[in-house]
Amino acid sequence: MSASKEISAHIPYLRRFARALVGDREGGDAYVLATLETVVAEPGRISNSEDSRVAVYRLFLNVWAASPINAHIDRSGALEENGRRNLEAISLKPRIAFLLQALEGFDLDQIGQTLQISEREAGDLIEAANGEIADQIATDVLIIEDEPLIAHDLRSIVEELGHRVVGMPRTHAEAVAAIKENSPGLILADIQLADGSSGLDAVNEILGSLSTPVIFVTAYPERFLTGEPPEPAFLIAKPFNVESLKAVISQALFFDRRAGRRERTAPWVGM
Repeated sequence: MSASKEISAHIPYLRRFARALVGDREGGDAYVLATLETVVAEPGRISNSEDSRVAVYRLFLNVWAASPINAHIDRSGALEENGRRNLEAISLKPRIAFLLQALEGFDLDQIGQTLQISEREAGDLIEAANGEIADQIATDVLIIEDEPLIAHDLRSIVEELGHRVVGMPRTHAEAVAAIKENSPGLILADIQLADGSSGLDAVNEILGSLSTPVIFVTAYPERFLTGEPPEPAFLIAKPFNVESLKAVISQALFFDRRAGRRERTAPWVGM
């Protein structure tokens, strides 16, 4: 396989990682594009002798670190005052290491190579990240999922993280009705629901009246990482890895414009 084909195979997953790290689709994609432009302009930055995935992620992080990351996010309105405070309060390297391990499946040696640190230092970063995540403020979570076993698995993970599940609707109509009773701080949604409707459509309708971070769950993540709208910012593949889900929940709430609010929000009332 040629170097260009190897790199191309990693791009959908790099885009997923970038979105989780940056906190918004446009910002993440912009940094991935900048990385690809760097590969074209400076092909020597990717060595044929090393793990191509490690090389691509390392280059992406170098491009990202050298850029004014907050400028793009602020223009999109995705990161407001609380988010900026969180970004300053939480060290970046533990968060990056945690995402590489939990979301992308890197082992400690690969994390070390990517961040250009020792394997021991990589382990220390993961431990630090786990401590920060454990301190995360709890929120109410709505789970939109038509498969009962998966729904209950998601519920167990969410509750283990200290959050409260306020409903588990199975269809578009049930999801919209559930929002009238509760105003969740996070939504987990299957893309294909029991009645054949789209979870994307249900969430789009919900978000017309509510501003809440959403994590989509799908058996076919590549179909939604093409660059064509509609595209979710946070995406988990079925069957999901528990640590991956925890990582994405952490990132979604980290960038939520309401992060830091301890009080429960009032139920949404339709206009």
